[in-house]
Amino acid sequence: MIQAIYLYGSEVLRKVAAPADLSDKAALAALVQDLWDTLDHSDGCGLAAPQIGVSLRVAVVNGDVMKDVYPYLEGFRRTFINPVVLEESAQQCEYNEGCLSIPGLYADVRRPESITVEYYDENLEKKTESFDKFAARMIQHEFSHLDGELFTDLVAPIRRKMLSKKLQSIAHGKVGTAYKAKIK
Repeated sequence: MIQAIYLYGSEVLRKVAAPADLSDKAALAALVQDLWDTLDHSDGCGLAAPQIGVSLRVAVVNGDVMKDVYPYLEGFRRTFINPVVLEESAQQCEYNEGCLSIPGLYADVRRPESITVEYYDENLEKKTESFDKFAARMIQHEFSHLDGELFTDLVAPIRRKMLSKKLQSIAHGKVGTAYKAKIK
């Protein structure tokens, strides 16, 4: 079911998400389906459970929406349940990031160029996988949500100060979106 996406200023976005209970398969399957339904009806490439008001360590990414810019992402879709980053590259790269919870704002953010992650997929199979380039970027962005961190927290302090008025406008509901959104 399509859920509202919580916007900047919502408390749930600042909480460290709890591990998902793998024994409650029905609830987990419903949450994963809600994340995919919501993401597929928005204009983003990833979504974490806290962004739909559920403080659990679950996220989805869809590289297909970026295949025109990054052809290697065609067919790239992943569900991450209780992910753990095992390794990050020392090499960093900078990309311009945006976020469904912070509509209309974009900023350059430095993150590790590649990562290795252990996680459970939508079938509750444990996997270990390495990612690089924009796939690593999408995944790290969503994992930040699981730790109560937003991309705007990672920009240079002067840039953050420049964004503060826009962020406050979003927190006060002065923003339009093409998807269901709310602040709580």
